[in-house]
Amino acid sequence: MNDVPHDAGLDDLQRGLRMSAPPDPSHIARESRWLDELDRQPLHRRLRGWLSLSGPGYLQSALTLGAGTATTALFSGAVFGYALLWVAPVAMALGVAMLSAIAHQTLSTGMRPLPAMSRFAGAPFAGAWAASSLLASIVWHVPQYNLAANSVVDLCAVAGLAGVPAIAASPLLLAAAIWLSWSYGASPRLVRRYEQFCKWLIWATVLCLLWVVIHTHTDWRALFAGFVPSLPADRGEHSAIEMVTSGLAAAVGVNMVFLYPYSLLARGWGRSHRGLAKCDLVCGMLLPYALATSLMTVAAANTLHGEEVVAKGAAIQQMGMVLGSVLGQTAGRVVFDLGMLAMAFSTISLHMLVCGFVAMEWFQCPVGSRAYRAFTLLPAPAALAPAVFPSVPVWLAVPTNIACGLLLPVTYVGFFVLQRSRAYLGVDRLQGLRAFCWLVVMGLAIAVPIVSIGYYAIARWL
Repeated sequence: MNDVPHDAGLDDLQRGLRMSAPPDPSHIARESRWLDELDRQPLHRRLRGWLSLSGPGYLQSALTLGAGTATTALFSGAVFGYALLWVAPVAMALGVAMLSAIAHQTLSTGMRPLPAMSRFAGAPFAGAWAASSLLASIVWHVPQYNLAANSVVDLCAVAGLAGVPAIAASPLLLAAAIWLSWSYGASPRLVRRYEQFCKWLIWATVLCLLWVVIHTHTDWRALFAGFVPSLPADRGEHSAIEMVTSGLAAAVGVNMVFLYPYSLLARGWGRSHRGLAKCDLVCGMLLPYALATSLMTVAAANTLHGEEVVAKGAAIQQMGMVLGSVLGQTAGRVVFDLGMLAMAFSTISLHMLVCGFVAMEWFQCPVGSRAYRAFTLLPAPAALAPAVFPSVPVWLAVPTNIACGLLLPVTYVGFFVLQRSRAYLGVDRLQGLRAFCWLVVMGLAIAVPIVSIGYYAIARWL
């Protein structure tokens, strides 16, 4: 495999993402020339220019800031206080490092990543990546509907419509998600507007949680100590290693890894966008995620942590008390429900989008075709989750996180192989100390979830 010349016989791999309305080549050419000129400017000017074009990183934040992240952050704070604040930043930093390597590979070669992985890393890696992305999107879909539907029910109760079953909200959520996911590939303008919506959603969540932290008592010494990795003692039915493993898995999922390079290609990005892509990951993904999860954990610690341990079967009204002490019980519930609904719904639509992208690559289905749309519906049975798992309206995301975390390391190994492939990267293959540092970080991103899940399995079953 490694004896294939870098520029030989790769036309099929370099056709790019199949979009029903691809970006305007003349616009991309102008943007690329501007970025090439920007690369010669001082750092502060480069950052300002890059931030004006950000987008795919926020799309990843919208995908990961769903039921899995929210549940883990809320229960971590409610049960263990500030002790597990370190988990989310560490997990996302490792994920961003891996995604930066993926961006370098994709934008340097211009190749669609799935067939590129099949050719240069091996068909088993590519098949495992595609199948894992589908499976993770289907499995992770379940807690999203549980959280979203129960949020709708609680909003109805606040409005005086008590007794509405959670399953009644699922058809509305499913219909809206289908419309949004099927519209994604219709035009670059719609893609940009959707990413802009995700951007505002993320920062609105951050500001809301910041308001709670400011207006509640915060033990700053304990808070800063919480960013130092440690494993607190178990409390009641809650295991610290279970929360750590869930947090590590929630930060970056295998379906996110699938979506990310294709979202770059959907924007028409190329070699000139490599610096922009790294800035976008840090500012659009790492910082919002670290802020949102940390503030959510601190807010839960300040309002829910105490002598009585929050049970795994806690209803969404109990978790809504995170905002109740500051905004009032009614207003707090409404704002909390809307925030949880927005995070879960954005993740629902993006899970469907990932399934469509897998169909596009695995079965050569054009975006918008009947087969493509059929694949986006694969996670749809998760709409039944509120009826199947009524006793764990919020907690369900934690075991789901751990299950999906098992699917990520093999895909990471495939990208590790690609990072070392001269046949794939050619002159863009990193050399020397820089290459060594990247491989070390990528190795850590592979090893950490394996060690965490192994430790959890041993603690849980032995």
